[in-house]
Amino acid sequence: MAYNITLDSGIKITSTQPKHAEQLEKLQEIVFPTLAVEERFKKEHYHKHIALFPEGQFVALHHDNVVGMTSSICFNFDFTHIHHTFADIIQGGWLTSHQPKGNWLYGADIGTHPNFRRQGIARGLYAARQHTVHALNLKGQVTVGMMNGYETYQNQMTPETYFEKVRDGHIKDPTITAQMRMGFEIRTLLKSYVADPQCGNCGILIVLDGDKDV
Repeated sequence: MAYNITLDSGIKITSTQPKHAEQLEKLQEIVFPTLAVEERFKKEHYHKHIALFPEGQFVALHHDNVVGMTSSICFNFDFTHIHHTFADIIQGGWLTSHQPKGNWLYGADIGTHPNFRRQGIARGLYAARQHTVHALNLKGQVTVGMMNGYETYQNQMTPETYFEKVRDGHIKDPTITAQMRMGFEIRTLLKSYVADPQCGNCGILIVLDGDKDV
């Protein structure tokens, strides 16, 4: 059954449909301008995601315009072997690492159009994911947040130092700090996770337990 929630801002969070694919490809270019082209989802990828795991794909709509999105899979995540890459997860963009009987919801990506930020879209998308976690009786959400604020500090400190300062609350990262406010817990820094110089090619492994509400 399709998911449909309307935020106070009037933005609708709903299940991704094939008709959204072309807009989603364009949104990827806007939201992730420094991400390597081969690690961006294209319209044909979105068609595959919907066929593969419809319960894990959501968009934010302003009228009929796609202004936010998230893609996810089920995954048996091994916390004793946490080091992996974005490429490992997306499998060329097709998300074929999806495990139908996986016990965690792995968030492959999430993004909001710059003109529509601070309207609760990210929280709405995380809440949609958590709805899937509850519906499928999963353990929770696991994802790798991008250190999007690192670009400002990259000539001053290493990714490791930046990670520690964000974790300890001494620096507010526009992405990671917001995720922490929603209840995500920081686990560790993943170096060489993604091909994106804005975040030093690093990501931060974060977890949201299934018993938490967004």
